[in-house]
Amino acid sequence: METSQHTPYMNPYLAGFLLGILLLASFLLLGVGLGASAFLARVGATAELFLAEQHTLAGEYFGAYGKNPMQYYLVYMFAGIVIGAFFSALLSGRIEPTLEKGKSFSVSGRIGLAVAGGILVGFASRLAGGCTSGQALTGAAQFATGSYFFLACVFIGGYATAYLVRRQWHD
Repeated sequence: METSQHTPYMNPYLAGFLLGILLLASFLLLGVGLGASAFLARVGATAELFLAEQHTLAGEYFGAYGKNPMQYYLVYMFAGIVIGAFFSALLSGRIEPTLEKGKSFSVSGRIGLAVAGGILVGFASRLAGGCTSGQALTGAAQFATGSYFFLACVFIGGYATAYLVRRQWHD
């Protein structure tokens, strides 16, 4: 086994505290909480505007974004997340492209499941009107009952799924 030259991960309590400060700053400065799912919907609206502007603007879903769907705070927040994550990984020496999977599971199967899961979560987040960060962070900070119910379901679903696929990771 190789020894790692990575810097240690941030203390999770400090990271949670800083995330809470960021959420508070978002409420104070922008009047809204954190979230990320709107980014891809706005990219889709921009692409559709390019192909069929009148159709897009007349549509109920994308039409609500107007002629400049990328002019929205969550678009910039998402870009900041990607840029910040890149620099964090760069500074800590953690830029190593890897594909984690069990030995008996194929690369294409792992990628296929990851893509299918991403599409499912993306669809569900738009259907629900918010992503996990919006529900968990923003909704819980506002004491929204639905957000706490959502969090309970996420943990129950995560543990149930981990139990069902545990053999793929222990070979």
